Formats: sequence, structure tokens, C-alpha cells
Amino acid sequence: MKVAVVGATGMVGEVMLKVLEERNFPVTELIPVASERSVGKTISYKGTSYKVVGLETAVSMRPDIALFSAGGGTSLEWAPKFAEAGTTVVDNSSAWRMDPTKKLVVPEINAHVLTKDDKIIANPNCSTIQMVMALNPLHKAYKMKRVVVSTYQSVSGTGIKAVRQLENEIAGIEGEMAYPYPIGKNALPHCDVFEENGYTKEEMKLAREPQKIMNDSTFSVSATAVRIPTAGGHSESVNVEFENDFDLSDVRKLLSETPGVVVQDNTATNSYPMPIYAHNKDEVFVGRIRRDETQPNTLNMWIVADNLRKGAATNTIQIAEYLVENNLV
Repeated sequence: MKVAVVGATGMVGEVMLKVLEERNFPVTELIPVASERSVGKTISYKGTSYKVVGLETAVSMRPDIALFSAGGGTSLEWAPKFAEAGTTVVDNSSAWRMDPTKKLVVPEINAHVLTKDDKIIANPNCSTIQMVMALNPLHKAYKMKRVVVSTYQSVSGTGIKAVRQLENEIAGIEGEMAYPYPIGKNALPHCDVFEENGYTKEEMKLAREPQKIMNDSTFSVSATAVRIPTAGGHSESVNVEFENDFDLSDVRKLLSETPGVVVQDNTATNSYPMPIYAHNKDEVFVGRIRRDETQPNTLNMWIVADNLRKGAATNTIQIAEYLVENNLV
């Protein structure tokens, strides 16, 4: 299994290499790929050093799978070139997510839609992944009508420049700004760029992607996405209105029996999900599960996950694992 990691020197790329190693993915030949300025650098994988190559070289090496985390522009240009060479691409950017000809996959929910013909597969947005992991089993049981979500997203979701901005601010150093304002001791209601409707791209991803993943447009999602000064891990306050009523103990049981979801919900012991707890873990943590007492059939919960792992690298590699296990590559 010849595997290319495109964007190998970036934040998500580095986590992908770590997750490939941890999960013992069947890599027989690793091809680390990055932009021209990183070509020739070496990266270490399972104790062996590999030289970083450029995109052109990587395509000519005809990998079986290419795991992309190099931005939308790179994906739009290069994913089709890999696909033409016979490579199956799993792409982490937003480039292909809403393309009607491409599948948008969270393996626990809809990996079954994948076929041998899918040469470019989209990985959903990090905030979407953790939200649908908790919503999917509840939707099946109680049928969602409307979801209102407010996110509290870490600087790592923006990238290394934003992580450095926060670190510089904490250390009192003036440096390059990833955001239009300071992020330390602050909260920015501004994730990604603003669209004409007044929402940001991140908010619209949260509105559109769940319907595609669940193959269901009977529910709606309204989102507000906020950047906060945490180093890693995204949190979400989620309010869900259902068609049918529910019992809270059944909700907790349903979520705790969902693969990839961990319920942390005991107010007596101050047990609830936090980014500091989700760090370096692949599960999605759900807590603060309670009724919305202002209207019927409505639930409040708090969802947290490591955005670089389940929100990006781990989900990508789980897709690749499914492809291998089902002889789709």
C-alpha cells in the first residue's frame, strides 16, 4: 500500500503521520508531499527518514491512496491529477465537500456509500464531524427538526500561524497576526470569511454538511462559530428540536452505545467534556445533556473533540481503512 500524505509538514499532516503509525495502517511505501519550499526536507515515520517530494513527483509515483491536507486551492488543482493516475484521494479541505459528484464521509455514519469509482472523497469540516457523530443516533431515534449550534473553536483550527499568534500574545511578544484582532483574553465571532448572508463560511459548512452526510434535508442547522484562545480542541453548545419526545436516560444510553462517542455527564462530580480532556484522543465527548425547558421535545448538549484528530486526521485515515478493508483501492 503506497500512501502519499499531501501537506505532510503542516499541522494536520503531522497528525496524519502520527495516526497512521498509531493505527498501524498498512503502509508499504510512504510518500510525504509538501509545497516546493519544503521539498528535500526529511520527516520521520516509524523510525525511518523520508524525503519530502513535490506534487508533480508524487503523482508520477502513483500512490494507491493520497491523504490531502494542503488547502482548497491545492486540492482543486491536484486531486484530479492524482485521481487520473489511479490514486484514491481523501481530501481534508472544503474544496469537494459540497460537490454533488463527491461523497462526504464520516465512516461511522455513511462509509457504506463508498465504491471503487470514488476517486476523490471529501472529509467533512472538523466542527461538523463531531456534531454529526452525536446527532446521527439521536436523529434516527427521535427525528431532528432544527439544530442551533454555537461553537467555541481552538486556534489550531486556523493553523500554525494562529497557534503562534496566541503563543506570542501569552509571552508578550509582538508577531505576525493570523486574526484581525488579538485572540488571547478574547473571543472572535469570526471563523473563516464572511459570506453575503452575514454568516461565515464555517457557519455555512455546519448548516450544509450534516444534511449531505446523513442524506437527509428534512432538518435545518443554524450556526454561530466563535474562535477562542484554546490551543486545541473544539467545543459546541448544541440545541436540538425533535419531532418525537425522548427520555434523558435513553439519550445517554443511546450516545454511550454509539461507537466513537463517549458520554461524560455527571454534574455531581463536575464531569463534562473539555478540550483539555479531549486532547490527543479520537473520540467525541458529549455531556451537559439536559432538556430545553422552554419548548417541547428539545435537548441541550455540549460536544467536544480534538479537531486535529477526529476532526481531521483520524477521520481521513478511518476512510482510508474502510477502503482497504473493503477492497475499494
